[in-house]
Amino acid sequence: MRSDSIPITICQERKKDPIEMFHSGQLVKICAPMVRYSKLAFRTLVRKYSCDLCYTPMIVAADFVRSVKARDSEFTTNQGDCPLIVQFAANDARLLSDAAQIICPYASGIDINCGCPQRWAVAEGYGACLINKPELIQDMVKQVRNQVENPRFSVSIKIRIHDDLRRTIDLCQKAEATGVSWITVHGRTTEERHQPVHYDAIRMIKESVSIPVVANGDIRNLKEAKTVWQMTGTDGVMVARGLLANPAMFAGYEETPLKCIWDWVDIALELGTPFMCFHQHLMYMMEKITSRQEKRLFNALSSTSAVLDYLTDNYGISLCPAAQPPLVAATANTGTATPFAAVVLLLSLKPVFPENVKPIVLLHRWQKIFSFSVWGKIASFWNKAFLAIIVLLIVLFLDAVREVRKYSSTQVTEKNSASRPGAYEHTQMKLFRSQRNLYISGFSLFFWLVLRRLVTLITQLAKEITNKGVLKTQAENTNKAAKKFMEENEKLKWVLKNHGKDGDQILDTENKKLVEDQEKLKIELKKTSDALFKAQNDVMAMKIQSERLSKEYDRLLKEHSELQNRLEKDKKKSL
Repeated sequence: MRSDSIPITICQERKKDPIEMFHSGQLVKICAPMVRYSKLAFRTLVRKYSCDLCYTPMIVAADFVRSVKARDSEFTTNQGDCPLIVQFAANDARLLSDAAQIICPYASGIDINCGCPQRWAVAEGYGACLINKPELIQDMVKQVRNQVENPRFSVSIKIRIHDDLRRTIDLCQKAEATGVSWITVHGRTTEERHQPVHYDAIRMIKESVSIPVVANGDIRNLKEAKTVWQMTGTDGVMVARGLLANPAMFAGYEETPLKCIWDWVDIALELGTPFMCFHQHLMYMMEKITSRQEKRLFNALSSTSAVLDYLTDNYGISLCPAAQPPLVAATANTGTATPFAAVVLLLSLKPVFPENVKPIVLLHRWQKIFSFSVWGKIASFWNKAFLAIIVLLIVLFLDAVREVRKYSSTQVTEKNSASRPGAYEHTQMKLFRSQRNLYISGFSLFFWLVLRRLVTLITQLAKEITNKGVLKTQAENTNKAAKKFMEENEKLKWVLKNHGKDGDQILDTENKKLVEDQEKLKIELKKTSDALFKAQNDVMAMKIQSERLSKEYDRLLKEHSELQNRLEKDKKKSL
């Protein structure tokens, strides 16, 4: 169980007790427990965008109590991560109360998962199967209440509904009588996955109890959240996939803003988020703002540095979001990175200089220079303007060469001298001007090409600085992880050395468990394959039936037209 630190401004609203928030009369906006996703870094991000309460991913209480390693890997928090609810999967009251005692100093409360419909959870006696065991839920709540001394420590449950809603209402009333702080209701049954959410059922549950109720299911934006809140009369709303796609939705954004992506990059790198999690969150965030081709390219990236290069080149995202100048955001809409934008990107990065070397111009002065909106207008057509100026300078240079050759000819000079007086001086003046134009256009062309090369070098330098920072962070995190694993390895060696046979028995037990898990997975895979094969057969049967119906329809249509023709002929004959 680790406590990472990152600078966070903790407002008074988030220091409140969750129960007080539910009784405030305002909409309480909650980040749902999501396996692999609602971890510290993501919770830190959504809190920056008006999320009031966050849940951890589901943690198996038995593993959490028995294994220090499980606690270290499954639960991470810091001072700004509050109020926080830790969700446990449990089917044993004693183990759940032990887990609650361990977690009590670091969280505002725990939540019992009574709604997860996944097969493995139901098979282990966790999740949605608990809604059919109200006595067990009551026992677990009572045990936690008796063991945890803190009276402000909340105990909540998250459930799905029954086909017979009376059973769900009875469950909620029993949980209320036992001392549950609030109930989160996902408005679907255990068998339902993508069917419409039964918000009317949530409203009826809310009307049947006096404790706070939270609505959950298919909420995609703030407008929908407020609609569901008013429709159901609940005290808050919980969102999962909607926040994955847009972590800023509670702040009123319809799509993920670029600043939110900058914040995620900064927070994830600061906390040492694994690449897989870092990348997948970005894939969700950028789902609506990227084309299909861009998605393929971005999803195929395989390293943090590659992701940062992609974001830098296409969206102007740097590792210093607070200092991001408006120009970079303007170029993000064009879909391509301009050389001038690369210059601004470099100037917006944190300065990396040797200790004995100081920059000529300080970073904040560069930021003031490039904070004018005019740069955003220039950047949109910078490449075209650059090429146009190059072409113009070449034309002027060639014209100056032609003029110099024309007025340098002795025949022209003698002819003009013979025709009118003072022509020699006039010709010499024109020769001087053409030579001047030749020098100016030549120097300008050379200077413009040098500037182009300079911009390219600055772009490459910006990428190198970014990569260096990322690789340094990754190296530090890897070293910490390696040191930790080495320590654990030494402990294991000591245990095996001192316990001998007991260690061998532990290893044998673990190996047997792994073999059993492998067999279970094989059985599940076979069942899935059979189901898929059956579904394919059903599709083929439906296709054949559809073709037959289509032929039958054509035949009936043809008979109808023939009958219509006969009827018209009979009418004509009768007339």
